[in-house]
Amino acid sequence: MPKGPQGPNRPADAIGCAVMVAQLATGELTETIKKQSGRVKSGKTGSMALFEKLSSVECQTIAYNAAGARW
Repeated sequence: MPKGPQGPNRPADAIGCAVMVAQLATGELTETIKKQSGRVKSGKTGSMALFEKLSSVECQTIAYNAAGARW
């Protein structure tokens, strides 16, 4: 079963998805949105601090190396 952006299970077929959307729209089904964990908050804060600290050339080098590691 596919997961949504906040982690809830979603139906994989089109009809099941349409039924779920209708239930959400009418209020029969409610979704709870999870709070972000401390790891996510600190990761975003740290990445912004690093971005402000480094020059554009250093950022490009890091991004190039990361892309090479992924591929």
